[in-house]
Amino acid sequence: MTIEEIRDKIQTGLPGSSVEILDPYRDGVHIKAIVKYPGFEGKSMIEQHRMVYATLQEELKEEVHALAIETKIS
Repeated sequence: MTIEEIRDKIQTGLPGSSVEILDPYRDGVHIKAIVKYPGFEGKSMIEQHRMVYATLQEELKEEVHALAIETKIS
């Protein structure tokens, strides 16, 4: 799965979000997602992260080994 596909998957699952994907180890399996989304308003950090994880359930089972998440309210 490419970085663009991961970004698109999150943006599809969280319409109106702005997503930046980083691959700090350049290995394609240790990914950092920076997600700005107005729907995070009023949600705890754990709830925000669960929302992001929910968009990538299948990918996290096999393709993405580690996902670091940074969320922001836009």
